[in-house]
Formats: sequence, C-alpha cells, structure tokens
Amino acid sequence: MRALVTGAAGFIGSNLAVELRRRGAAVVGLDDFSVGHFDNLHDFDGDIVAADLSQPSEWAGRLGRVDVIFHQAAITDTTVSDQRRMMRVNVEAFRDLLGWAADNKVKKVVYASSAGVYGDLKPPMRESSPRRPLNVYAFSKMIMENVAADFQAAHPRLEIVGLRYFNVFGPRERFKNKAASMIWQLSQQMLGGRRPRIFEDGEQYRDHIYVKDVVAANLAAAGRKVKGVYNVCTGRATTFNKIIEFLNGALRSELEPDYFKNPYSFYQNETLGDPAAAAKACGFRAQFTVEQGIKDYFRGLKVPAGV
Repeated sequence: MRALVTGAAGFIGSNLAVELRRRGAAVVGLDDFSVGHFDNLHDFDGDIVAADLSQPSEWAGRLGRVDVIFHQAAITDTTVSDQRRMMRVNVEAFRDLLGWAADNKVKKVVYASSAGVYGDLKPPMRESSPRRPLNVYAFSKMIMENVAADFQAAHPRLEIVGLRYFNVFGPRERFKNKAASMIWQLSQQMLGGRRPRIFEDGEQYRDHIYVKDVVAANLAAAGRKVKGVYNVCTGRATTFNKIIEFLNGALRSELEPDYFKNPYSFYQNETLGDPAAAAKACGFRAQFTVEQGIKDYFRGLKVPAGV
C-alpha cells in the first residue's frame, strides 16, 4: 500500500505517518509547515512534500501513485474567526483533494471530521443526531461532510470515510500550542509546579480519546469496505477532576485543582460519543482508557523534583 498523509507534520498526521511506516506501508506526507513541525517526524523515514494543500499547483504533479489518502490537514484552532480563510483551507482544499483522488484512481479517502459538528447537543452524540456547529471551524467540518457525501454519490468507486474525532490527546501535540488538548495544557501547569486551573466545579466532562486509538481508527476505516461518517470516541465520560487525578498519578505530584468561574456562556459542559456505529462498520473500539492513555503519554517523562 502507498499512502498519502496530509498534515503529516501535525499532531495526528505525524502519529499516523509513523505508524504506517512501522507497518511497512510506503508513505508520502504533505504539509505546509504552518502549524506542523519537523520535530514531529524525527522518526519518520518516508517522503515529505512541502506544499500548501489549498494550492494544487504546488503538489498535484508531485505525489505519484497513491492507494489511500489519510486527510488530516486543516485549521484546527477553534478560535480562528476568519471565515473565508477557514473555509478555503478546510473545505476548498478538501474539494480539490477529492478531485485529484478521483482523477488518479485512489481507492480510499479517510478524512478527519470533528465532534464539533454536534455543537451543544445533549449526549450521547450519535451519527444520526442533528448537526449544530457553534463556530466556523465546526461549520467547515460539517460542510466537508456534505462535500464528501455529494462526491461519494458522483464517484461510487471511490470509498470516502469521515471520522468525527472527539477530544484527542497524546504525543506530538505540543506544537499545537493553545489548541493542544486540555490534558496537555494542565500537565504543563503541573510540571511547572502550579495548581491546574479548571472551571468550577470540575465535574464537566469530555469523551477524551488517546491518539494511538485515533490512529487505529484511521487504519480500521482504511482496511474495511466502508463509506460514510463515524464517531471516533471511547463512549466514556471523564470529568476534569478525574483528569487532574490521573495526571497527579502519572506525574507523581499532589496538586489540587484551582477552580475559577467559567466566563463563557456558550461553553459545552458535556460531550460524549456513541462508539457503536464505528465498532459495527469499521471494527474499531478504543483500547485505551483515559487513565491508561495518560500513563502511556507521560511514561518515562523526567518530572522536576518536588512536583
């Protein structure tokens, strides 16, 4: 198999590219390095095309034969308010990529969507639930799903699978900076000896999923004859109080939460996915609990004395 991974220097893309190579696949990565970082690929021995996906002239003639595309490239910072930029980078680049895939007889496209499309729906969130995006990032992912569905109908021989990621955390995310997971953000506060700051009373919860499981979900979707859109989640709710408890265990610290009032009226207190459809269609089930993922994430980390 020869795979193309877009966003290959980013968080999920780099984990996926490295795992594909470990499994013996030929891999070409594509990234413009606007957010991705070369250090995420220090153990990657495949090829990288440095290009802007939204400019097909930069990459369309340079990729060679591709069997499967894993499309991870996107603006993922939900605070970006430039609507035109978000839509051009996330939607129009995806549209161009699908066109290239059809023209070049690619067999499968697996692309990253987001649980953000559910907005503030009450959990559990299922693929059949209505979509109510609350920001332009989530809106762009909803439109990507619409584009994929229309393209799938017009090109039935190309299998297209969208994966709605829930709250992903794990190695290689640090270059996302403020867009990195809350698990990463809280760990950095704690490693600095500071009490981790969370909204009061810490009982808000998320469906956190470890990046190794997200990679497994991509590979499962690519390995089955399946189309459509599926949740990538654990189906388990974890409060922020529990996250801090798990981090204290992994970091060998005893730092209490520093609670403060939530200033955001639009904040989602609860997110939880239903993993049943992905299990049935793709054979994917998350293998890591949040506690296991955190232990694996920070295993071998040198913790400063006294923390």
